Amino acid sequence: MTVRPFIAYTDPRLHRPAEPVAEITETVRMIWDDMTDTMEAMPGVGLAAPQIGIMLRLAVVDASEKRGEVVRMANPEVLHASVKLRGHDEASPNLPGVFAKIERPRAVTVRFLNDQGEIEERDFVGLWATSVQHQIDHLNGKVYVDHLSPLRRKMLVQKSGKLARR
Repeated sequence: MTVRPFIAYTDPRLHRPAEPVAEITETVRMIWDDMTDTMEAMPGVGLAAPQIGIMLRLAVVDASEKRGEVVRMANPEVLHASVKLRGHDEASPNLPGVFAKIERPRAVTVRFLNDQGEIEERDFVGLWATSVQHQIDHLNGKVYVDHLSPLRRKMLVQKSGKLARR
């Protein structure tokens, strides 16, 4: 397993949709392993493949308290989202040093291909739901700052850039 480097916010790959995964192969499983190692090294509660420059619809999420409960997802899609919202401070290693409070549905039902290549539907609540939605945004070419006003987004991107140059 390997900890992979993150691409920069300015990289065009981070702003375009990733390609669907046709089947779960050993290569896909190896990418998930690297993504899990990379997520743990951040440390974080989720990671999407485009964040490390792999343009496939792959994500890993582990919002458990003790860790070790990683959910591996290919082609995840939200089937249902709760009306009730939950605000959470979100950040991204692709835009280091900054964060913003984002309001998202508190619970979601997601369908995805699991690591056995089977279609699975699962309910996620709280931080799990926030992380899954955050990763699906990445798979769709969106970053959490895209949920902010243009002015707030510009300020955070500039601040991150200044921090990176130090």
